Amino acid sequence: MPAKTMDELVSLCKRRGFIFQGSEIYGGMQGAYDYGPLGIELKNNLKAAWWRSMVYERDDVEGLDAAIIQNKHVYKYSGHEDTFTDPMVDCHECKSRMRADHMKDIKVCDNCGSTNVTAPRDFNLMFKTNVGPMVNEESYTYLRPETAQGIFTNFKNVVDSTSRTLPFGIAQIGKSFRNEITPRNFIFRVREFEQMELEFFCKPGEDEKWHEFWVGARKQWWLDQGLAEENIEFEYVTGDDLAHYSKSTVDILYKFPHGFEELEGVANRTDYDLGSHTKAQEEFGLSAKVKKNEHSTAKLAIRDLEENKWEVPFCIEPSAGLDRGLLAVMTEAYTEEELPNGSSRTVLKFKPHLAPIKVAIMPLKKNKPEIVALAKELKNKLQKLGLGRILYENTGNVGKGYRRHDEVGTPICVTVDFDSIEQEGAPVTVRDRDTMEQIVVPAAELPAYVINYFINQN
Repeated sequence: MPAKTMDELVSLCKRRGFIFQGSEIYGGMQGAYDYGPLGIELKNNLKAAWWRSMVYERDDVEGLDAAIIQNKHVYKYSGHEDTFTDPMVDCHECKSRMRADHMKDIKVCDNCGSTNVTAPRDFNLMFKTNVGPMVNEESYTYLRPETAQGIFTNFKNVVDSTSRTLPFGIAQIGKSFRNEITPRNFIFRVREFEQMELEFFCKPGEDEKWHEFWVGARKQWWLDQGLAEENIEFEYVTGDDLAHYSKSTVDILYKFPHGFEELEGVANRTDYDLGSHTKAQEEFGLSAKVKKNEHSTAKLAIRDLEENKWEVPFCIEPSAGLDRGLLAVMTEAYTEEELPNGSSRTVLKFKPHLAPIKVAIMPLKKNKPEIVALAKELKNKLQKLGLGRILYENTGNVGKGYRRHDEVGTPICVTVDFDSIEQEGAPVTVRDRDTMEQIVVPAAELPAYVINYFINQN
């Protein structure tokens, strides 16, 4: 069963080196976390799975890595300067600041119970900064609140350099920043986070078909990462809850320890973004209501060869939070089991392709040179397979090693013992994480066994 409480996950993450409190030696900072040795491996594996699915396994998507700091006009015309806000309430008694739409009662402080609170007011979530040595109204810009705008402003560059025609997409993974009023629930809502976003461009009139396609495709991808069907729901966003750019949005929700919340949003952004950033807006008959652009130097349109005209494409955006995705994967994988002998174990049942450590190689005796040498040799051979991190661990206590690797989600543990150096074929013991079954494999056949294991499991 998935983790029952967030405390269980937080404890395991700290103890096993997945996630640490940011700036911990100075008391930490709210909404800031650092990824440890295993956390960064899990994070990179999840990113790689997304990139493989979105870019490598498709013929209609290109990749991009845009700058975090961009010209301030990007956010003027994207609408973020005017609309990227959350409602904020201040408590005059305890000095807390709260997000109004998360409060139990907007007239009562969630922290101290006082009714001496302000009326809700808009608070812009973008981090403002200055570029260059001068600090004035001309030098300011923002840390990006989403990766999407760098895709839109590079639309013409990508089309010109790749000769793409509709439909096609541009994918990007990167850091974004939001000055959240109340960061909460571990890494679920933080001020610095990573997004995995695709902007998929299509002809006007084909947008609803593609929106439906991407909603289904994104749900299936999360299922492929190990999330259970019963822990995923759809929420259809309507009315005032829609973002300023959206015609329609479907949120994919996951059952986190604190309840169902958004894991990924799939939005129909119409021609709002390209229409906002293009010059000569009046030439294209835009469907979206946009601010008149007085600064853009490029037409962000594409030629329809069938109708022999230039048009601004519509855009479907699947946008996933990488940190939230990691939290969902860990929540789903976390399992506590009672064993037949009366003992218990904690195991992270990651899909093998996501596991931070793919294989652990453990000598039975840490002070037996022949055993140690063979273990190191096997580790080096497996590492060259390109599967990910292979760990050589020489503690001399295989039983404790099994439990430790169960808890960090290592799919396979390989033990090198006296039989390995004394018997013909150098047999080693291979233990499966989920079943705890052990089989004997000749050392020379171990690389092929491991490759087949990961192919079959994924």
